[in-house]
Amino acid sequence: MRASKPTTGVGAVLDAAMAVVWGKSDAQGSPHLLLGHLLDTAAVGELIWDRFLAPVVKGHLDEVSGGRGRSLFALLCGLHDVGKATPAFQSKDGALAVRVQAAGLGWRPLSRNRVSAWHHTKAGAAIVRSRLAGAGWSSESCEWVWPLIAGHHGVVPAIGCLWQPPRDAHGRGAAWRQVQDGIVDRVAEDLGLDLGSFAGLGMPRRGGQLAVSGLIIMADWIASDEQHFRGLPDLAAISMDEARSRAVSAWERLGLRGGWRPASLVPCASAELVEHRFGVPARSAQAAAVELAEQMPAPGLLILEAPMGEGKTEAALAAAEVLARRFGADGLFVGMPTQATSDPMFGRVREWLTAVDSEVPLGLLHGRARFNKEWAALRAPVRFVGVADDQDEYGLGDVYGSAGQNGGAEDRPVGDGMAAADWFFGPKRGLLAPVTVGTVDQLLHAATRTKHVMVRHAGLAGRVVVLDEVHAYDVYMSQFLFEALRWLADTGVPVVLLSATLPPALRHKLISAYAQGASRQREVDLGDVPAPSGYPSTTAVCVVEGKVDGAVEASLPWRESSPVVVEVLDETDTFEPRTVADRVLAEVAREDATTSADQPLGCVLVVCNTVARAQDVYAALAPALGDDVVLLHSRFVAAERARRTEEVVNQLGRPGRLEGARRPRRLVVVATQVAEQSFDVDVDLLITDLAPIDLLLQRVGRLHRHQRPEEDRPAHLRQPRVVVSGLRRYPGNQPSAFPPGSRAVYGNHLLLRSAALVLEAVAMDGWSVPAAVPRLVATGYDDTPLGPPEWARAVAKAKDAWAEREQRREANARGFLLAGEDFLGASTLDGLHERSTAALATEERVAAVVRDGDESVEVVLVRRDVAGFRTLGGTWLGPNGEVPVHDDTVLEEVVGATIRLPAYQDLTAAALSDLRPLPAWIGDGRDRRHDPWLRRSRALVVEDGPAEGVLTARLGERRLTYHHDLGLRVVKL
Repeated sequence: MRASKPTTGVGAVLDAAMAVVWGKSDAQGSPHLLLGHLLDTAAVGELIWDRFLAPVVKGHLDEVSGGRGRSLFALLCGLHDVGKATPAFQSKDGALAVRVQAAGLGWRPLSRNRVSAWHHTKAGAAIVRSRLAGAGWSSESCEWVWPLIAGHHGVVPAIGCLWQPPRDAHGRGAAWRQVQDGIVDRVAEDLGLDLGSFAGLGMPRRGGQLAVSGLIIMADWIASDEQHFRGLPDLAAISMDEARSRAVSAWERLGLRGGWRPASLVPCASAELVEHRFGVPARSAQAAAVELAEQMPAPGLLILEAPMGEGKTEAALAAAEVLARRFGADGLFVGMPTQATSDPMFGRVREWLTAVDSEVPLGLLHGRARFNKEWAALRAPVRFVGVADDQDEYGLGDVYGSAGQNGGAEDRPVGDGMAAADWFFGPKRGLLAPVTVGTVDQLLHAATRTKHVMVRHAGLAGRVVVLDEVHAYDVYMSQFLFEALRWLADTGVPVVLLSATLPPALRHKLISAYAQGASRQREVDLGDVPAPSGYPSTTAVCVVEGKVDGAVEASLPWRESSPVVVEVLDETDTFEPRTVADRVLAEVAREDATTSADQPLGCVLVVCNTVARAQDVYAALAPALGDDVVLLHSRFVAAERARRTEEVVNQLGRPGRLEGARRPRRLVVVATQVAEQSFDVDVDLLITDLAPIDLLLQRVGRLHRHQRPEEDRPAHLRQPRVVVSGLRRYPGNQPSAFPPGSRAVYGNHLLLRSAALVLEAVAMDGWSVPAAVPRLVATGYDDTPLGPPEWARAVAKAKDAWAEREQRREANARGFLLAGEDFLGASTLDGLHERSTAALATEERVAAVVRDGDESVEVVLVRRDVAGFRTLGGTWLGPNGEVPVHDDTVLEEVVGATIRLPAYQDLTAAALSDLRPLPAWIGDGRDRRHDPWLRRSRALVVEDGPAEGVLTARLGERRLTYHHDLGLRVVKL
């Protein structure tokens, strides 16, 4: 308990105020005194430092504070809500306001606009800035600290809003100033700190400031959970010792912890590390990547370019381990281009992490993670807890309590396993988990000017970031990737980028972006960074004393190059799906008459550029092939898509992947671009719509992907062969034509260049893969004239249109960037959110903005019954959609019918306007029996259609049909 103070004069006024100035209130109107919440948050801050922060993050704060980083961080956490000691906040609760006024802290009547305009975040920044300056802190120190206080609700304003605090809302007279400064001093005193002793505080880099801002928010969210921090209305019960006791109890019940222990990282030679972790000798490219990581003089960027199947993932994980050991990181984020590619990567990262430190929490971050069986099994024993991270938005009142909205903690032990505590997977918190795998959107959102963006940076600081398939990001998405690299470099986060097919211009931009962030300069000299001279290759770049340091090492490929025969499927101007289907049937039936029952007929992958074309090709094949043809695309409900993907990978994956599984004699997989990236299947023949050359080569990577006995493949398919569809050749060397869907997705410019390379391959006996990959990709994206002279006019027109569109998309992306190149020299977070974020007001809009797509909506399909509702599979729910309590099977069946609607503007508008959760899904907001995910889910009610197995619904001016074999179709009425 804190020692008593004199009760006369200044001390008496201050103590009287401390006893009534409140920070939060519960539903019954009982207060939690402001001092109590501030000390709770400071105590949580101490635990974040002790049990969560990576060594490198601690080092940054120690460096600017003379080794007193822990004290500094706890102080900042403890001061975050001091702005609540103002009339603007204290007047929000009438009954509590009377007590404050009775203690001698009065105010004139305040309008609602006056109260909302002087939010406590701004008030707190003004109070702290003034008090710290009065304690002798330098102007430089005050200017980087106040944005951390102002931004603890997720938005950092500009300094101009603090210049003239409105006296009525901020507090008139000496009493208010005395109380505000006194609370600052009391927090410091209870932490055992002298404010003046920090007068020589330095300034961390801006990326580090942003991470600290997010960590303060983390501390506030934890300390705002009434399940663990009950309200304390009595000043006598408040002390630092009590706050620390409460914080330890909450931390342990929440099951929170940081990343791996430094001793878990094994220092050994590159080749030995790969073999130590993965049990196989290191390949040349893997050894080179780890060796360059070991030689980097500072945290930097590592780019590994290697063919499909070369072992890039293992190389990246081993290199990440080296970078973590050398530069003080304790966790990892692996970003993948899609949800479908994230799932298999999750399993691979889990295997690696088990070998590094089996106790480190692991998370899977994407919208359909719950359908990943491995992730679901890990999470099953983990308790569910909640923290109110969305309380007290700008303009809204503060309510102390979170269990009603987010689910309260239950008195159950945390289960064994590596699943991260459930707290990490509340809104906006996923990247705080020490090791995570998810879609790259998680990282790209960290490059947007969105609310609480600093929480993402708090999670990324102290980690190593690995991004796979970086060639898959178009010019629009790439702007967010470049911005993310600038911030990661500024924070000192090492990054590993992986690609099989990286255009030279894109490689240069990636390196430049990281170098810009590390040097904090827009113009960087990359003259000392050599270009790759072989394939595979590894490029390492960092900035040392303002100068870019680069090294490149070429490696021998794991497998020798193989000749791939390239053919073109002659199509009509109408690009009938029947043409593709006939070619498939001809290939798999070629040896039917002579092949014995124990010999294979062939496994074929057909890749279409649009869902509609894939559905039509499948429909043409199904009558002849029956169960030997599978359709895979993004418009199946989540559970069905996951089931189909798992089944295909099990059948066509690497030999021995699944014990007892046999490769099918005949299987045709018709897919969209979901088969383009990190899709570990091995097929005998590839038939694919034309795509830009790098993506086309990615698809070729599924062809003869694994080494198999010769007899496992049909005799006529033992030579790798790709048949290119979606390409119409004309006599007289006239420019080729492409289906409308392909043109809409990729544009004529890149398709024409790719077509020229394909036709060249047809005439020149195909490609040598992977040896030819660098040349093909470089040529496909440079300005070298391609195609016959007769194509010149069409090529020039397509290029001009493409360049204009790319410039427009690049400019559009800049409007959403967190800061951009123009602010590289900024030293603080002042005004980070100054530009409006209104365009990103919905979750759907935030998700769409980094991919340059129209907003789309996820819905849950449920069937209408005469008496109520059924699941998509027919299980009875109830008259209002009731999901039986604690029946996880039915719940998963309901949730498994989730599907994302096509991003048509009118369809999205209708869905947002007309669709709501079913009545029983909502509950009363406090019933723990109701699944929190369902409470936010929109139900799309479907009814039996005219044909068997077809379900239909109308949404706006669109007719939607869902069929188990085809998935979702949408037509305009």
